[in-house]
Amino acid sequence: MVKETKIRGRDLRGKTIISDETGRKFGVVGDVSFIADTGELMNLLLVEPTKATSDIQLQADDMGRFLVPFSSVKSVGDFVIVSEKDIF
Repeated sequence: MVKETKIRGRDLRGKTIISDETGRKFGVVGDVSFIADTGELMNLLLVEPTKATSDIQLQADDMGRFLVPFSSVKSVGDFVIVSEKDIF
């Protein structure tokens, strides 16, 4: 049985986002967007984007920050591991 650990949105800030498939770094989590009524996490707001970020054509918010859908997150530890195929 795997023990699940709860992660708070603020704990994600400052973590590097890395692709599960290729190991490429996309940048750093600057903030998290969520639905206030339910607390459901929607997107990770990417700061310090790398060159690899332009390859995956992410959506951007009103302030020009790239959005990584939270549904693409596979695991969180020292890094945030995302599936590139789930980003699109």
